[in-house]
Amino acid sequence: MRSRFSTSPVLRWLVLSLSAVCMTASRPVSVQERYIEQFKLVAVSEMERTGIPASIKMAQALHESQSGRSELATQANNHFGIKCKTTWSGATYQYKDDDRDSTGSLVFSCFRSYPTAMESYMDHSDFLKYRPRYRELFELPLSDYKSWAYGLKKCGYATDPNYPERLIRIIERYNLDLLDTEVATNPASEPAVTGEPAADVRAITAVEILSRDIRPLACAKPVVKTSVKKNVSKYKVRKRSSIRKKR
Repeated sequence: MRSRFSTSPVLRWLVLSLSAVCMTASRPVSVQERYIEQFKLVAVSEMERTGIPASIKMAQALHESQSGRSELATQANNHFGIKCKTTWSGATYQYKDDDRDSTGSLVFSCFRSYPTAMESYMDHSDFLKYRPRYRELFELPLSDYKSWAYGLKKCGYATDPNYPERLIRIIERYNLDLLDTEVATNPASEPAVTGEPAADVRAITAVEILSRDIRPLACAKPVVKTSVKKNVSKYKVRKRSSIRKKR
């Protein structure tokens, strides 16, 4: 049976836009929806630049930044909770996250700080794209957000054992997977973290979510280059991952 979403893009967007207008008129816009409206075009643009599903980026941003309200987001424009690492030479922000000392007390950790939220989105893309341990993620289809969510956890992005399920719930609640089929239009300027949504942003509301199988993923360990040739060997999938350290 042919899906109604297989019709022309123009008709599809007309249906989605009308749906969004009706929903907006009937109830207040939530903080999460406002955040999505502000940053979804940035997520789509970054998807085209680096191949990270816009749905995954938006779900991570919503979760990590508490929809733009976290201390890291408001004080350091860090919307993805990325720590400094040894290669970071930019501005930093000290914040107590989940690192503890020998007595079990929380200690300050070094997080990246950005001049703008836009730069946080771009750095998140580069952080995943150019680190060997996330390399296997980019072999997954853009439409397979479930495998991306589980792959991020397996490759060590978060210590929370429920991290994949949290991302998937966010994606399915706000129908963010529709963004993965979008064609980006470059925003004229960076969206603000607060304030009214831009008038020209497109609706993402829909009434249908397709179920997808989760693809097993083996994460690559950092590779030390010993020759000009790239290491293209495959890694066996492990049933359990011992990777627990966040970012």
